[in-house]
This record gives sequence, C-alpha cells and structure tokens, in this order.
Amino acid sequence: MRSLKGEVVLNIPAERAWEMLMDNDIFGKINPEVIAGAEYIQGDGCPGSLRVVKLGPALSGYGKEATKRIEKVEIGRSVTFTVIGGELRDKFDPYRVTFTFIPMATEVNENQKCIAEYKSEFEPLTPATPPPETARNAALVLLKSFEDFEPAATRS
Repeated sequence: MRSLKGEVVLNIPAERAWEMLMDNDIFGKINPEVIAGAEYIQGDGCPGSLRVVKLGPALSGYGKEATKRIEKVEIGRSVTFTVIGGELRDKFDPYRVTFTFIPMATEVNENQKCIAEYKSEFEPLTPATPPPETARNAALVLLKSFEDFEPAATRS
C-alpha cells in the first residue's frame, strides 16, 4: 500500500483541534474552499459511523463528496476513516486517512499547541493515477485553518 504524510503545528490544544474535526457544524465552516460541509448519516463519530463530506473547490479533482466510514477513534487525539463512496473510489481502493493531534508543551502554557499529522494510505486503481498529493496538501491547509477559525457565537 502506498502512503503520503504531512504535518503542521497548530497554535491550539490537540483536544480542541480533534473536536473541530469531529463536529459537523464546525468542520464544514473552517475552510469552505477545502470542505464545504459534513454530516453523519449513521452514528455520531464513533467507529462504524458513516460521514458524508462535501468537497470544496480545492478538491474538485476528487469529486463533489466522499462517504467515509470511521474505523478507529482515540478521543481527543486521532481518527482513522476509509472512503467507501464517492468519486474518489473511482481512483483509489482503498483510500484510508488518519488525522492525529499530538500535544506540545510550550514554555508559557503546557499543551497549548499541537502537531497535526495527516497520513493517507491508498492504492490507485490504475497505474496512470497519480498519488493524491493535492488532497494531502489541501488537508494540511485545512488543518492550519483550524487555528484561525472562530465560531460565529464567539466573534465580536
């Protein structure tokens, strides 16, 4: 199986980043260029849950949406999902992604930063299919957007 990895440092706690990733109302608003919306169609984010994610313009080469089955959850730390529906399945099978948030201690405040890791594991359906580098790069942009996102209720 092939894989791509990347990481960014976020100026927010790991648990907060994980909560933002898992909350449909927040996740679909963080960076609409990358993710235009998300909805659990079965379950609530636990293993076995199904989530439809509407892809934004930055991911137009991968279709309009992807249905993901959550495989593994470490609350406050990581989530692994496999794409089971959508146009992405026309290019890769399997296509599995893990997001991990690792707390970082800083001199000022303990655990106020984190490392956000992205890892995809995939198998192209044809030899001509390029690795999903655009998806990885967009995911890293999305993750970095977490630290600038403010829910409407807390904006002044």
